[in-house]
Amino acid sequence: MRYETIEHLKETDFKRLTGVQRATFDLMLEVVQQGMHNFGRPTTLSRADQLLMTLMYWREYRTEFHIAQSYGVSESTVCCTVQKVEDVLVRSGKFTLPGKKVLQLSGTIFEVVLVDASEQQIERPHLPWRAVPGKKAKNSTIVAKKDGIHKKRK
Repeated sequence: MRYETIEHLKETDFKRLTGVQRATFDLMLEVVQQGMHNFGRPTTLSRADQLLMTLMYWREYRTEFHIAQSYGVSESTVCCTVQKVEDVLVRSGKFTLPGKKVLQLSGTIFEVVLVDASEQQIERPHLPWRAVPGKKAKNSTIVAKKDGIHKKRK
């Protein structure tokens, strides 16, 4: 999906699709355009498409293979593009989440639920030795003397 196909969506639909508001997308796009430089061959995708691809990767948890098929590029192109866009956005410092201290001071009440997932022995019914698969009986083998096995016939 290219940016040209979604740029005319309503604000609510745009946020549902990309995971960010249009104003945030525009700010991200500005940062990406300033932070990423063209070296070597020109890219197949515009900066808006590269940003949209990264948001799609984050939001939908799609594999790089599926995204590559949607955009008509290779998996390695998707991987490199996502890494470059992530690096530019992180370096800008404009799109960070609040730290632990801010969350602690906010007055948010956290509820902790503990689940005990330890193993417990299960009481099994007593079965006779023949009914237990893979278990040998104590007297199930016949013991013979060595000299009795290898005797020559006369």
